[in-house]
Amino acid sequence: MENYRNTLGFVIVLVGVAILLSKFGVIGSLGSLFWPVFVLVPGLVFHALYFGRVLPSGVLIPGGILITYSAMFFFCNLFGWDWMKYLWPGFIFGVAVGLYEFYLFDRHNPKGAFVASLILTVISGVLFGFTLLFTASVYFIALALIAVGLFMIYRRPKAW
Repeated sequence: MENYRNTLGFVIVLVGVAILLSKFGVIGSLGSLFWPVFVLVPGLVFHALYFGRVLPSGVLIPGGILITYSAMFFFCNLFGWDWMKYLWPGFIFGVAVGLYEFYLFDRHNPKGAFVASLILTVISGVLFGFTLLFTASVYFIALALIAVGLFMIYRRPKAW
């Protein structure tokens, strides 16, 4: 019981220090960049609890989802949130990752989890492909028109 009390006290001190640092503006800019850690940590805790044999394999489903989402959020924080218009199928893929981890590490190897994971992965891939196709198709059309125009300009006419 003493160990939990010390841990709780340490967490309370850290929260107080974080509040003070944010009021002084130290954490403000770092917090805006690294907030996905608050999504990543629970996912890692779920994995640690499973692999530490504390909780059953079902916790790997939300663990895989949270880790996948945090990777997407980190990417968007670093490179801009405009990327989310391409990455949104990752939300479906996150569920597929969680289900696949459940299938992979559960001792009963539930086939339903594998099938659902496979279906969601295919759906996510197809939607990602459509997203790229519809957003990048303008570039492909422009490049094709340029290529056809250059071909028409520089081709040598056949001699009769």
